[in-house]
Order: sequence, then structure tokens, then C-alpha cells
Amino acid sequence: MNENRKDLFKHAKRIVVKIGSGVLTLNHGLNTGVITSISDQINHLRQDSVEVVIISSGAIATGVKKIGLERRPDGIPARQAASAVGQAGLILEWEHAFSRYDARVAQLLLTREDLSHRRRYLNARNTLNQLLDWKIIPIINENDTVVFEEIKLGDNDNLAAMITLLMDADILINLTDIDGLYDKDPRVHEDARLLSSVSTITEEMEEAAGGIPGNLGTGGMLSKVTAAKKLTRAGIPMIIAGGLNDGIITDLVQGKDKGTFFIPVNKRMNSRKCWIAFNLKPEGAIVLDHGAQDAVIHRGKSILPIGVTDVIGDFSMGAPVDIQSIEGNHLGRGLVNYPSSEIRKIMGLKSDKIRQVLGSKPFDDVIHRDNLAVTCLCDKDSEQCPHHYHPQSRNL
Repeated sequence: MNENRKDLFKHAKRIVVKIGSGVLTLNHGLNTGVITSISDQINHLRQDSVEVVIISSGAIATGVKKIGLERRPDGIPARQAASAVGQAGLILEWEHAFSRYDARVAQLLLTREDLSHRRRYLNARNTLNQLLDWKIIPIINENDTVVFEEIKLGDNDNLAAMITLLMDADILINLTDIDGLYDKDPRVHEDARLLSSVSTITEEMEEAAGGIPGNLGTGGMLSKVTAAKKLTRAGIPMIIAGGLNDGIITDLVQGKDKGTFFIPVNKRMNSRKCWIAFNLKPEGAIVLDHGAQDAVIHRGKSILPIGVTDVIGDFSMGAPVDIQSIEGNHLGRGLVNYPSSEIRKIMGLKSDKIRQVLGSKPFDDVIHRDNLAVTCLCDKDSEQCPHHYHPQSRNL
């Protein structure tokens, strides 16, 4: 038994459980046996005063089976129509399963736009908190019936990670049709070894995860690893485990060594910085010199114009932008105090020169530290860090 896991769940008061299409569906439609089993395990958690939020895949897959299609359709209108057909049956099945315990459920359908707009983001959080206060189980899915590429969250692994951050949950349990992360693809290599825990997600792990989705889902193992990368950087652990195994949630909560446990960084990122780092789509980038990199990463400083060496793209005041090193590594994301045109004029200058160049000086800094989320994972000097990653690089 993993004591770290056991201790984590002992103190966990809010858990997000994501269930993939490969777990929830069978050839004839929904896997009602799995839904019954999962609802029973979640009910036991709720009896122990643990709040649970469910991210449920399966709407499109359910619609595909109900309509009688042989496979998931390729076209967006067809997928949206399949989701519209399947979503009603999916939520009704969850409602029926939890009604055995006199528990009520609520359905929320979200898009990226809902989570990137600050007011809508906060409204979603307030709604979810109210439902949990009322002892109602939120069941969330992406709003596939209206979503288009620009506002698409990508897959439910990403949605689950974003909801975990939104709700400041203690852990995300990601249930899939594979027992966890292997060092090789177990569908191809018989000697593939299940990784019990992961403290650092390497490029080799991402390559091993592959990008092969299931027949009915959109996210393969790679999307789950990418979600884990996001959460662990924010200080939240995640477990990938086999959702078709009997009593899997109960086993995990008891600290049993099942699935793959992703160990988070020690310091937890606050809610606002999580929103900046992982929910906003960047409109450009600014590049920092080595001195500014060190000040931002290791000393928690704001970004001053003197440390900026380049501006990429055109953006307005208040826009979210990526923070990059001279070498092109991603260091974080922040909200700018000046538009790109003005940053180009003052970059490389001391703050006391801003008024002379622009005619006014509303801010000393280009990005204030309160509006800056650092996502560099390494304690080494930033230019030597092998772990820089871009939250948007794999549909995050």
C-alpha cells in the first residue's frame, strides 16, 4: 500500500472523477453495470463527507450506438447531432443510478469559452459550489452540440483537469480502459510495464503514451498524461486507473497501489494563477533575458520592461501572453499592463524611462507578479531547464 496515496485520500474532501468513453460504453450502448458500480462507490465517498464532481464522457458514443452508426462520425455536425441524441440517455442513466441512494444529479455542459472568460469561469464555480452545498452531484461534459474548434476544450481529459483546477479539488481520478500509464503501449508490447508513480513527466513517457484514441473517445493516453502535467504543476495529484476493474475507486481511496499516481509539486498554485496559466488562450508572447528569467522563476518578481528582449504578435492591454526564454522555452503566462505596440517601445528600458517614451506611466511593470503564472518545473537555471512545456502545445 502506498502511504502517500493513503494519506492523500485520508485528507481529501473534494474529488473529481473522470470516466472515459471506453469505460462507459459497450457495443450495444451504455455500460449500465459500470455506471451502477461507480455510482455505488461514489455514494460511499459521499457518506464519508467527501464531495465528488463527475466528468462523464459517453454522449457521442451513446448517440452513435443509439442511432445505429458503425463508428464515430468524422464531420462536426454529425458528431454534434450524435451528442444531442446521446446526452439525454447518458444523464438519465446517471440519474437512475444515483436515485437508488436518494441522491440527485445535475448536468452542466461547458465550452472553453465558459472557462476562459473570467466572469463565466467564476459563475461556473459558484454554480458547482452551490450544487455541492445542496448535496447534489454535478455531472459535467463538454457541450459538443454547439462547440466549434476555437472554443473546443479538446477532450474530456483536458476538461477534467480544468474542472479540478476550477474547483480547487484535492485529486483527479481519471478512469480509462487501460490500467494506467505503461512504459510501452501494452496493446503492442507484451512486456510493457505499468508505472506505479510518476514524479516527473518526461518526453519518453509522452512518447510511450502515444496518441491513439479509443474507437469511441477523443483522448488517448497522451491526453491523460498532458492533463496530469498540468495538474501536477499546479500542485494537484492525479491518478490514471482502469475503470473496468471492480471497486477501483474504493481501492484507490484506500491507498491501494493501482493505476499510475502522478506526484504534484510541493507548492500549490492559487486559483487565479491556475486560471491564467491553463484556461486562457495566449494572444502573443514576450521574451525575457536571463536576468529577468531568474527574477521571475526563482524570486517571484514582476516583469519589468528592462528584462524584455522581444515581443511576438499584436495584442491589447490586459491580454494573456506567453512568457518565453531567449532559447524559446515556455516559462509561464501572464496578463500584460501595456499593449504590444507600447511594450516594443519601452522594452530594454528602466521603468523610470516609461513616461519619457510613452508620455505617461500607469504601471512600472509589463506584467505584475499577481497576474503572472510561472509554469517552469525545474530548480535549475532557467536556460538549462529540461522540463519547460507549453500548456497549449497539446490542446491544453
